[in-house]
Amino acid sequence: MKKLSQDQILNFLLYAGAVYFLLVAIVHFLGIKIPGFFVYYNVPSHAYQDRIISFLTFGWSGLFFLTARKMDSDLIKLILVIGLIAVIALVVNTIITDFQQLDQSLSGADYKWIIGGLMFYWLGLVVHSRQHFLNK
Repeated sequence: MKKLSQDQILNFLLYAGAVYFLLVAIVHFLGIKIPGFFVYYNVPSHAYQDRIISFLTFGWSGLFFLTARKMDSDLIKLILVIGLIAVIALVVNTIITDFQQLDQSLSGADYKWIIGGLMFYWLGLVVHSRQHFLNK
């Protein structure tokens, strides 16, 4: 059985990210609250907020797709930096938001698995992109 190279795995992860963010864009545009595609899936939101998120995540999808096609080290670095900032921002937002003011049944713990999944994905990108930075 042929072993996959780090670049092949990274390429797969980047295309997977492109598809994921495209799906996030679609479900936000349609307002379909699917856990995993909506981080705060059970928090009330307005249609205009969801559409703004859909436009932004469509851009992320394009960035991931372009990076997978080009495998450019600068684009990979950009994804890693903005991905880290996004994960940290989600963690901080979840910690400082009083979800119970919105609904007594809500808790920040409800979103740990989604944020953890995004963090795990980001770590996968880091691990499989090391060769783009070690040789420079």
